[in-house]
Amino acid sequence: MSEQFPESPAEMPDSAGGPAPAPANPAAQRQRASQLAQALRSDLQKALIGQSAVIDDVLTALIAGGHVLVEGVPGLGKTLLVRALARCFSGEFARIQFTPDLMPSDVTGHAVYDLQSEQFKLRKGPVFTNLLLADEINRAPAKTQAALLEVMQERQVTLEGRALAVPQPFMVLATQNPIEQEGTYPLPEAELDRFMLKLRMDYPQADEEVQMVRQVTRSARADMLEVTPLRPLLQAKDVLALQKIASDLPIDDQVLDYAVRLARATRNWPGLLLGAGPRASIALVRGGRARALLRGGDFVLPDDIKHCALAVLRHRVRLSPELEIEGLSVDQVLLQLLDQVAAPRL
Repeated sequence: MSEQFPESPAEMPDSAGGPAPAPANPAAQRQRASQLAQALRSDLQKALIGQSAVIDDVLTALIAGGHVLVEGVPGLGKTLLVRALARCFSGEFARIQFTPDLMPSDVTGHAVYDLQSEQFKLRKGPVFTNLLLADEINRAPAKTQAALLEVMQERQVTLEGRALAVPQPFMVLATQNPIEQEGTYPLPEAELDRFMLKLRMDYPQADEEVQMVRQVTRSARADMLEVTPLRPLLQAKDVLALQKIASDLPIDDQVLDYAVRLARATRNWPGLLLGAGPRASIALVRGGRARALLRGGDFVLPDDIKHCALAVLRHRVRLSPELEIEGLSVDQVLLQLLDQVAAPRL
């Protein structure tokens, strides 16, 4: 598959040098892209039991070209989810285990002196990949976390004064433990804002946990599910094609205005000390387009925006101390906002 999905052998280029084929039908392209995304979702659900909403959100970010921060207590499958996605994606994959002694050069790379040539050579770090797992990112101090700032925004790393592009597509999937746990550092706002979505992974339901325990105890590995049965469904060019098709999905001006109104409402909402910036408006529209493609739609609905709003906004706003004392959470306040900001009727 490439940026366009051939519908039949007749639409393939003529090897004998005949006339170029007509452009593929955009509706058929969207349908094939949606089928591929749904096949990817189905495979991920085989590896990660009971986290359907989280899987949909990760696929939303992948299709939208954004980065994801996944939060949850240890043992819920955060790392397993990323390993499963990497298994279904035949591009390059790298993992960084963030620790208190990790240095920024361990992430981005550094220059080393070569005795034979008597010159400095650049040694690229693990960040030069398609899919980067930043495991337990909040166990490293702020200066190490900041090593990801440039590459997450600019898709490049500056080493020894040279700007080096990372492979495309590029996606950071970071996991973190709840901030109240021992040995964690809060992520700075500048870095949080670069994550398109922040997902919360919760405990599975009772029946899902029974199914998980049954499946894990049959596995050859001691306490985790196997990802080896998963098949590679995507290459790097396929992900780029999905992203291009999603970015071309039509969105009505009223729906785009709704996304902007949601983000702007957080800036003067009672109980919110800090509101979301323009990146939130952009992320809502990108996320809405990705959601529409994932469900097989031909255009973006207000519900597509609303379904990804919590994940887009929760890490970009801050509660006032009064509401924190009352025991309210960011999600509860945002749900009130979503109920009161009127969605357009198309």
